[in-house]
Amino acid sequence: MVEVSHDNKNPRLIVHRTAHQIGGNCIEIAYQEHRLILDAGSPLDGKPEDGESVPPSLDTSTPVDGVVVSHPHQDHYGLLRGLPGSWPVWCGRPTETLMRLTAALTGGSLPQVVHPFRSFESFAVGPFKITPLLTDHSAFDAHMILVEVGGRKILYSGDFRRTGRKSKLVDRMIASPPKNVDVLLLEGTTLGRTEAFPTERDLEERFKSVFQQTPGRVFVSWSAQNIDRTVTIYRACRQTWRTLLVDLYTVDVLEQLGAYYDSLPQMGWSYLRGVVTSGIKRLYETPDKLNKPEFFKRCCTSGHAFSASKIESGPHSNAVMLRPSLLRDYVRKGLSLTKDDCWVFSMWSGYLEESDYQDVYDVFDQAGARFEQIHTSGHASRADLQAFASSINAKHLVPIHSFDWDQHVDGFENVTRLRDGEVFEINA
Repeated sequence: MVEVSHDNKNPRLIVHRTAHQIGGNCIEIAYQEHRLILDAGSPLDGKPEDGESVPPSLDTSTPVDGVVVSHPHQDHYGLLRGLPGSWPVWCGRPTETLMRLTAALTGGSLPQVVHPFRSFESFAVGPFKITPLLTDHSAFDAHMILVEVGGRKILYSGDFRRTGRKSKLVDRMIASPPKNVDVLLLEGTTLGRTEAFPTERDLEERFKSVFQQTPGRVFVSWSAQNIDRTVTIYRACRQTWRTLLVDLYTVDVLEQLGAYYDSLPQMGWSYLRGVVTSGIKRLYETPDKLNKPEFFKRCCTSGHAFSASKIESGPHSNAVMLRPSLLRDYVRKGLSLTKDDCWVFSMWSGYLEESDYQDVYDVFDQAGARFEQIHTSGHASRADLQAFASSINAKHLVPIHSFDWDQHVDGFENVTRLRDGEVFEINA
């Protein structure tokens, strides 16, 4: 645990975790007796539900003014369940919605009071002036966070990219950056990677091509909370006359987020339907899980959802959401794959190495079905990271969220390398 002096007149920065790793962001800005936490993430292999992933340098015995969550990925908020319930949390309303949905999937909840913020509108938490800046990322409602305190400016990049459907937000930041930034906390997830970074619009064209070339059904694996990808696949379906079938959890996600953004596709729109499975039924009818039997019944009686036994094949047939558990439900309902079908994997390639997805691959391979991978990173390329850092031109660039910063700091100016738990005083 780090002890921070209250007497110093300068703000202090402590990266409790992710100075040298990806996942589990937890950053503190301290000023006099006040404390602000930027993100409270669980490590990629952590266990936030039992608090085992609390960084050893983070003092949980004393109050904080607030915890600000940049976006709804668990490596940025999953630690909340291991932190004191008295610590207030600030985030966007869609982020709160997705955090609560995810917690309910595992029978949990968030112990803290959550206060909503609005993108680009500054608000005060103790002496901290906080401005959330909506950005482009694979997570919905992702923000960079600008903090002003004690005459200093700290910009936290969160996670961002320049290839999604909100890339113009990053372009505008680069063209007109905040002035006189003292510290830029910059993610570097993709440093060391050499693969291409296609845009979501590039992926849309690739999906269209696969949909056009596949005589049977196209099964697609992607995250229900990756809204950019859902829009990409839906747009490709509309242009190739395929109906996109999604599970009712995805219907729920789209419906709840649609309360904030009415442009998001909804069940009942042309070319979008729900597919009913026994696994999802259990989730919505179990009291200690999602516990929304009325939602499940409404979907089933809407005329816009049907059983997995009716996933049709043939010309202009369905594009079907797929996870290992969904495939098992489909097969139980009599689905049989053929060589005319195709499986598209639209997530990080590392997940393909997991045993469940290896089993899925074997099932499609045995049927002679085609396999494609159509995906892009949720993070900025090295070139975009450099362009962003150059435009901000902070007095100190503090690297975070990467295993590879030490090998790739060339091309970045004013780098200040910290260790996890190290106290950095932000001088004039």
